[in-house]
Amino acid sequence: MSVSAPDSWTPDGAPDPLIRQQHGHIGRPVSRIDGPLKVSGSARFAAEFPLEGMVYAALAYSTIAKGRLVEIETAAAEAATGVVAVMTHRNTPRMQPPPAFLSSPLAASNDSLPVMQDDRIHWNGQPIAVVLAETQEQADDAKSLISATYEVEDALTDLQAAKRAGTAQAHFFGAPLHNEVGHAEAALAAAEVKVDATYVSPGHNHNAIELHAATAVWQGGTLRIHDASQLVAHTAWSLAQMFGLQEDAVVITSPFVGGGFGGKTLWQHQALAAAAAKLAGRPVRLVLSREGVYRLVGGRAPTEQRVALGADRDGKLKALIHSGITPKTANNLFPEPFILPTLSVYAANSVLLDVQTVELDMLSNTAMRAPGEAVGTFALESAMDELAHALEMDPVDLRIRNEPEKDPTSGLPFSARHIVEAWRAGADRFGWSRRNPTPGGVRDGEWLVGLGCATATYPYHRMAGGAARITLTREVRATIDIAAHEMGMGTTTAQTQVAAERLGLPLDAITFNYGDSTLPGIVIAGGSQQTAAIGAAVIAAHRALVKELLKLAGNDSPLAGLDPHEIGSRDGALCKLDEPERREDYASILARARQDAVTVEAQAPEPLELQHWSMHSHGAMFCEVRVNAITGEPRVSRFLGSYDCGRIINPKTAISQFRGGIIMGLGMALMEETQFDPRNGRVVNASLAEYHVPSHMDVPAIDVIWTDIPDPHTPMGARGIGEIGITGVAAAVANAVYNATGKRVRQLPITLDKLL
Repeated sequence: MSVSAPDSWTPDGAPDPLIRQQHGHIGRPVSRIDGPLKVSGSARFAAEFPLEGMVYAALAYSTIAKGRLVEIETAAAEAATGVVAVMTHRNTPRMQPPPAFLSSPLAASNDSLPVMQDDRIHWNGQPIAVVLAETQEQADDAKSLISATYEVEDALTDLQAAKRAGTAQAHFFGAPLHNEVGHAEAALAAAEVKVDATYVSPGHNHNAIELHAATAVWQGGTLRIHDASQLVAHTAWSLAQMFGLQEDAVVITSPFVGGGFGGKTLWQHQALAAAAAKLAGRPVRLVLSREGVYRLVGGRAPTEQRVALGADRDGKLKALIHSGITPKTANNLFPEPFILPTLSVYAANSVLLDVQTVELDMLSNTAMRAPGEAVGTFALESAMDELAHALEMDPVDLRIRNEPEKDPTSGLPFSARHIVEAWRAGADRFGWSRRNPTPGGVRDGEWLVGLGCATATYPYHRMAGGAARITLTREVRATIDIAAHEMGMGTTTAQTQVAAERLGLPLDAITFNYGDSTLPGIVIAGGSQQTAAIGAAVIAAHRALVKELLKLAGNDSPLAGLDPHEIGSRDGALCKLDEPERREDYASILARARQDAVTVEAQAPEPLELQHWSMHSHGAMFCEVRVNAITGEPRVSRFLGSYDCGRIINPKTAISQFRGGIIMGLGMALMEETQFDPRNGRVVNASLAEYHVPSHMDVPAIDVIWTDIPDPHTPMGARGIGEIGITGVAAAVANAVYNATGKRVRQLPITLDKLL
């Protein structure tokens, strides 16, 4: 049974009743609803919509970082077999620069640069031409016939040179990435035990299994794009601004996405596909090659981080300093915010957090799974391990000893925090008590064996703008409409479970529609906030549905005279919460009202809960590594993640999310690195042959457990789980490597040359 939740999760508001449900749809390991479609090949992704008269696109890219295009020779390409048109800055339809993400509420682009509107070159890899042909092979071949002449200008592409020229304060969501409590440098100097080190992470590129793609068609005055997107409403609004259209004249659909991780947002290829379709008068399919993803889609920026910790002999932190530098471009608003995890993880008497930035002439960086926390936890948790070694203290005990009673920087109480339980459960399951604290103390033949641990953390988010529409029919079926996204994480399945629970219906009576910008709501599949955003919107719509059904029921219903807050949903009916036999079926209410269906739409309340509590998920990460004493080869042989993320909606899809994040973290720890040439700003390993990601042989047995303790201040008691899995992993690996070898690696990735 469920009941409508309050307008907001404020201190005087009641928790969502679904957090108490222990035997219904929530918490069941339901298989993916979209699974049969995917394994049968029936699920259509962005590049799988066949349109009559469609042509295929291929992009040519610049080979300089800054300057202007003096001449571009396209005659040979235009004369090639099957070519329909070649689009360059000379004939691209006019459009405005895209609105950069964070510059306005619905802005979706990762930079504000004009899209093929002039001869300017802003980064090495910028698109300079679009070839349209009858087949993809013809377009790819003709692209190779294009030649360009440039006027090269001095470009700043070297991070070290940029640092020497001076840094600037980084800002994130409009606020400076800077926080001070007390006098941390003085406290560090006076501390009995201290560590002070620099940790370096390289750039990382997006490599979702589905290539970025867009299929664009103009239908009268409406632009329709089948996209691979994690923000359909934002993309529709942004493209409308670019092409001078009303927002409802752009329709973005994205029913299936083969991985996003922050990269499936608005880049130049969607606008180029739309412009090319307008130029040719035919639908256009534009699929980036794998190299094209490296040229056109940004990733995680490199960082240089200083972490300094000062403690007393008992291990209590007296000073915590986390600062450093990261590059970005002049045309985007997203520096890598690596201090975010340090804001709330540990109690310290004094804190100094700061991110400085420099601007390079490069492809704009962007969000990549757990932006800030992924690389920030590598530095922070490596330093905590160094402090534990200096104190001769168990690393788990050190972390528990520095648990804060309230948020150490904001002063807010925690909404729910059970990381200590996660640490203890994880340590017991992993066998942490058998760890040899002496580095290099365990050997198995030619393999040195070590154990390491680290804290994982990611904040709870719920962004404003969520809305949902519910349609309930006399056949007792319900349809939920919301402009949300399914990128493989199980959103469709989990939200069907939640809707069924809230409406008191079986799973097969629920249809969940999403991935279409014409649906209600403005929901980003980012920041691990979709579960909360959709949940809050459905709560609001359910409240509206109860009110409407009570009106339709009238005075002849057993429910007559009751207020909506007294009503719950159960077994296809409305009933009085404390008198469940006082009820009326949905079908009966609609039949007496002579209605086939009832439809309601409602907006979620503002996320006021974030003003009252510090809200975070946490995890305790445990790793076992083996390092070959002869070759230096590191291998991860065991991994366990013990999480505190509130209520788990679907254990089957959740464990996949956790494991996927951990695997991505193993790649960050051991192999992933964007090799950026500082001489010319070009990514030189733009393929999966040279940019290494984990394969099956690199991934050990991964164990996952969780507390499953609801957060009383969130919808369903749940917090997002999509990003926390990657956090803490690289540090756990690095700390295990130190325990195995006695070698402290502070620069990712941890490759064998650093261990010889």
